[in-house]
Formats: sequence, structure tokens, C-alpha cells
Amino acid sequence: MRIQVRYFASLRERLGVAETMELPAGASVAQARDALLSRGGAHAELLARGRAVRCALNQRMCDESALLTDEAELAFFPPVTGG
Repeated sequence: MRIQVRYFASLRERLGVAETMELPAGASVAQARDALLSRGGAHAELLARGRAVRCALNQRMCDESALLTDEAELAFFPPVTGG
């Protein structure tokens, strides 16, 4: 299946706005993140386990156990603070 991956805030500055990736049917958000981590470089640094990174699936906050569907939009972004 093909999904669209989008990056926001500081992640966008280093990884770009978006990219398309292919994953096996039934893949989870965690599997997508693992595939991105395996690329090494900035992906491995910015999406590393232990780093505070939030995700949304089709514009809804989700955890990494969420299952992806063909043509889904998966977004990664750092936590936001403000007042």
C-alpha cells in the first residue's frame, strides 16, 4: 500500500514537507516509523525512539499501534508548547 507521510515544524525543516512510501498491507504507524528510521541520517536522528514525536493518521492524533490504509496520510510533528 502507498501512504503519504507529512512532516511539521522542526521535522519539516530537516526532512521536507512530505514524501510517499510503500508499506505492506496492514502495516501500523510503528512499522512506518521503523521503515523511516532504517533510512538512517536525519530520519534516524529526528524520528528516533525516545524522542518526543507525535503522530496523526488522517488528521487525527493516534498512537503507533494504529493501522494504516492505502492512501492514508501519516503526519509526524514535535510536541507543541505555548501559552
